[in-house]
Amino acid sequence: MSFLAAAGWEAAQAAPLAGDASARRYTRLTLNGRTAILMDDPDGDVHVFARLARQLCALGLSAPRILAEAPGQLLLEDLGDALIARIATDADTERRLYGAAVDALVELHRHPAPPLPKATPDRLAAMTDLAFDCYAAGAGAPIGAKAAVIAAFTEALTAHAPETDVMVLRDYHAENILWLPHRHGPARAGLLDFQDALAGHRAYDLVSLIEDARRDLRPGIANAAIRQYLDATGLAEGPLTAALAVLGAQRNLRILGVFARLAATRGKPGYIDLIPRVWAHLQADLRHPALAPVARQLGPALPAPTATVLDRLKHPCPMR
Repeated sequence: MSFLAAAGWEAAQAAPLAGDASARRYTRLTLNGRTAILMDDPDGDVHVFARLARQLCALGLSAPRILAEAPGQLLLEDLGDALIARIATDADTERRLYGAAVDALVELHRHPAPPLPKATPDRLAAMTDLAFDCYAAGAGAPIGAKAAVIAAFTEALTAHAPETDVMVLRDYHAENILWLPHRHGPARAGLLDFQDALAGHRAYDLVSLIEDARRDLRPGIANAAIRQYLDATGLAEGPLTAALAVLGAQRNLRILGVFARLAATRGKPGYIDLIPRVWAHLQADLRHPALAPVARQLGPALPAPTATVLDRLKHPCPMR
């Protein structure tokens, strides 16, 4: 018996949904006025997603409920299509939506991380290697500074963001958060794409939210989100700001490499168009004093995304 037949959804009408940067595929199923989402993940462990979804729901947050489960497939609660990236059409709406997203983080961070791999300084620093192996190499630049940059990042992360005490969702941004206005409090933010979660620092998802590779936030929204988080948690501003800068730089440096790799190995050149925004975020982060040693190592080593560089990344030489 097929997965959908066993779940009672074999007769459903199916409509493909847009996917993400992974190999996962999503399909909306409609049956007798009800809807659900079929997730196919041939490369991943869907049981991790299911376990984390149940964990988030147990905390009162809005991850999709698991309706059925099998190797490589999940049937999920349909949380709708109201991604905050699509509906933040004016400043007041954007402020409200990002406020709900911060509320969800505050609630998540009231609880210790479940058993997860830890985003230690060593691990996070090593993850920046893609910026050299894929972005710099794809741009035709030497990658000799990689070891020195990783070492400098390890020191900065150890000094300013060593904690691994909360669950970090890792891709917490406006195209992975749904607006659920009929729910209340932190549950108004629908959570997607958390199967790669780690135990890490509480600033990680906050900087993922406000330094979005895919969209520009309106003036004041990022600062309002930081202020809201500080007021809700009682944390000191200076240490959080330093952690945001260090983790933001780590994330943005890695994203440069991820986007270059997607173009070169997955045939997805559209991600290259996002690189100038990621570069701008990275440069803003590097201006923080906590990153001065990283900036000294990185500045001469990483090529800026000029039109020539972007064209090379978008049209990589065929691999032999």
